[in-house]
Amino acid sequence: MRDRASTDFLSIKRAKNGQGVFANNVFKKGETVLEFRGKIFTKNNLPNPYDAVEDHYVQIEKDEYMGPSGGVDDFVNHSCEPSCGVKIYNPGIFLVAIRDIGVGEEITWDYSTTMDEDEWEMDCCCGSKLCRKKIRDYKYLPNDIQEKYQKLAIAPAYILRTKK
Repeated sequence: MRDRASTDFLSIKRAKNGQGVFANNVFKKGETVLEFRGKIFTKNNLPNPYDAVEDHYVQIEKDEYMGPSGGVDDFVNHSCEPSCGVKIYNPGIFLVAIRDIGVGEEITWDYSTTMDEDEWEMDCCCGSKLCRKKIRDYKYLPNDIQEKYQKLAIAPAYILRTKK
């Protein structure tokens, strides 16, 4: 298996709102695009003060977060119309293509798919024609989008447990 964190397959470049990650290769639906490689923190061990926009932490369980790695995974932007989704395995957190991705296309994921905390939200400026204008917890996503993400298997188990 090729190492998808390699810059042979991905590049960090200027995006609409800062920097983003772009495909140097074609990725087919279902292919792993990259692995998140940061250190795991409990909610109580997050930095204080915590800046959710700048600190690049990803919720991976009800009270666990993955911190920044210093690598390409820190630069993947949000989109309300994403090309990828997060899949959480034990071990490993991966970004997987949810549709075919072409060379030069920005790699994105919907941050709301992993959020279940009611403590953070931000204005969205992804530019998609499907933009929801706010990035917030999964439970606030419209039902049709939740169903789509569940069918794609990119809604983490801890999110689905709290939905019941």
